[in-house]
Amino acid sequence: MLIKRILPILFLLLGVATVNAQSDTVTIHSQDIAAPYKVENVTIKDLNGVPTPIPQFGEKNLLIFYVDPDSYLRGGRNKRLSDELEENKRAEGPAIHAFGVMNFPDTGLPKKFLRSIIRKRIEKNGATILEDDQHLLRDGWKLGDCNNCFAYIVVSKEGELVYVAKENLDEAGLENFYNVIEKYRK
Repeated sequence: MLIKRILPILFLLLGVATVNAQSDTVTIHSQDIAAPYKVENVTIKDLNGVPTPIPQFGEKNLLIFYVDPDSYLRGGRNKRLSDELEENKRAEGPAIHAFGVMNFPDTGLPKKFLRSIIRKRIEKNGATILEDDQHLLRDGWKLGDCNNCFAYIVVSKEGELVYVAKENLDEAGLENFYNVIEKYRK
């Protein structure tokens, strides 16, 4: 009888974990990420295949779009949010650096094709877009399964991963996302 009452609560806690980070509430939208935690800079690659560390790591707060290209091409709410952020500039500020990282291992699409799409996007908006061709970011930061995800990741300048959203955000999730970004962009 007691188990029947506890199980729904456990499932709810596994679905969305709310944690306290620096006296502000931050929501981690993922079953496999339990709380804010320290991460180290990892070396991934630029679009020419040259190894590069995460830009501005430890210097600014980071908003990283960690994208399985399949998810990007399919569209969805998180891709539309990315376009919206480009237009409304709400992810820009003196204390934040936003950029994209393509999660290549989780797609079957040819890299040459994807790089041509990425270069067009860079020409359009001047964005920084890197590639992770070995799950170095996913594994190094313990992000769990990112296949078919358009994930948002926020890392403080102190090197603490404070926010991850892998699923498409609903209205409440969008409001929380913008609250987190507002905190870290100024």
